[in-house]
Amino acid sequence: MFQKILIANRGEIAVRIIRACRDLHIKSVAIYARADRDCLHVKMADESYEISDDPLKGYLDADLIVETALRAEVDAIHPGYGFLSENAAFAKKVQEAGIVWIGPDSQTIAKMGDKNAAREIMQKNGIPIVPGTQPLNQYPTREIAKFAQKIGYPVILKASSGGGGRGIRVVERQEDLIEAFDACKREAMAFFKNDDVFMEKYVVNPRHIEFQILADNYGNVIHLLERDCSIQRRHQKLIEIAPSPLISEDLRRRMGATAVAAAKAAGYTNAGTVEFLLDENNNFYFMEMNTRIQVEHGVTEEITGYDLIGRQIRIAQGEILDLTQHDIHAQGFAIEVRINAEDVAN
Repeated sequence: MFQKILIANRGEIAVRIIRACRDLHIKSVAIYARADRDCLHVKMADESYEISDDPLKGYLDADLIVETALRAEVDAIHPGYGFLSENAAFAKKVQEAGIVWIGPDSQTIAKMGDKNAAREIMQKNGIPIVPGTQPLNQYPTREIAKFAQKIGYPVILKASSGGGGRGIRVVERQEDLIEAFDACKREAMAFFKNDDVFMEKYVVNPRHIEFQILADNYGNVIHLLERDCSIQRRHQKLIEIAPSPLISEDLRRRMGATAVAAAKAAGYTNAGTVEFLLDENNNFYFMEMNTRIQVEHGVTEEITGYDLIGRQIRIAQGEILDLTQHDIHAQGFAIEVRINAEDVAN
């Protein structure tokens, strides 16, 4: 049983993890940059450590966080979401330091974080994927144009290491392809330090459906129904509804079974999310897997009644998942809205 967990994050998710720790009678350790010293998560935690005078840098310094965890003598680290939560190198450092990582292992994070590797794994295991290519960087422009013609316009260019709506370009016609490809590469390098770009068929007017997964260390995997996150702006989710009001029970059953199969194909453990595109004819395609708890986990908790953060901790402790798929039922609907502060004139 864990005695103490360090939370490698701040703000709302840190507070949420602290509450789960309290429910499980586990001590919590907060880290903070100097500017955050009066934040709620610092006040709520059983222990807290200042790690930086920089507002952001400390939360992104893997070595400093691991060093702090060792000094605090914690059993485990929960990365939350954002920052280093999907950083395979950080997860590996944590594990090599003899500290439990609350999440999938570093190899799984690396595999699923590479969209091309993830697509290949899914394709080999019979999971439907959107028609597309491997990275195109090695090909001359005429070959890239041939790939697009074969797939059929419109196509979408994506950064292999991308996320958060970055490194994405939709191309409607051949004349715009190479300019979009170059722009996508530049953005991929700027945000992810990896300019590999691949191409997929652009699914017009799809619904974006994601299934919440729980998997223990012994091969037991279930899903906790779906969230519909089709309403987006600049490839960023704005509204999450659980469950989706627009899919049938039969489609939910088939998509859920596919999500579980995808998690098993990846050798996945702990909590994660399998994301699908659903077209107008109810054909669905694997898009990506998020190897962490998501901002939107709360709506799934509301409709199922299960504490996902608590389940993450219990799985990381080595507990066998005591739920089966038959235990999971939706009670009503839940909705979460992202509020963006924008300069709308620009």
